[in-house]
Amino acid sequence: MAEDADSDFSAYAGARVGALRRSAYLLCGDWHKAEDLTQTTLVKLYVAWPRVQRAERVDAYARATLVRAFLDDGRRRWRGERPTRDLPDLPTPDPSGGWSDRLDLARALARLPARMRAVVVLRCWDDLSIAETARALDCSEGTVKSQTSRGLALLRQLLEEPARATQTEGDH
Repeated sequence: MAEDADSDFSAYAGARVGALRRSAYLLCGDWHKAEDLTQTTLVKLYVAWPRVQRAERVDAYARATLVRAFLDDGRRRWRGERPTRDLPDLPTPDPSGGWSDRLDLARALARLPARMRAVVVLRCWDDLSIAETARALDCSEGTVKSQTSRGLALLRQLLEEPARATQTEGDH
């Protein structure tokens, strides 16, 4: 790669790495895994940089690559975790209330199926259009619409569960 292209890539990567990492975190729910997904995305983007830069679709290519890396990672058999019968103690609620909302949302997002989570993150967090999301996920616009609707409905349901549990605990 030419020196100018290297400096162009470095400038782009430096400006977008934070946004890519945040999107990756919303997809996978783990900052360490988000770092890995971001790194994978940037490596693939670097390899394709001359072609992608000429087409002037760098952001779309980076998003699509990030989502594909996330979905591909979810298909791998070994995830480094072992099932156990004993569950760890659950954390106590945050008395400040500020972080608990974010944690509740992150937990609810993690419970969505991977593809549905990708649609919700791209549509609601990255603010992509239906057409852009469909291109990033290589699916139809109708699929994006239905997955967005179902994903948001499921998120609402999952986010209401802790509220209902808190209300019933307070009734005792």
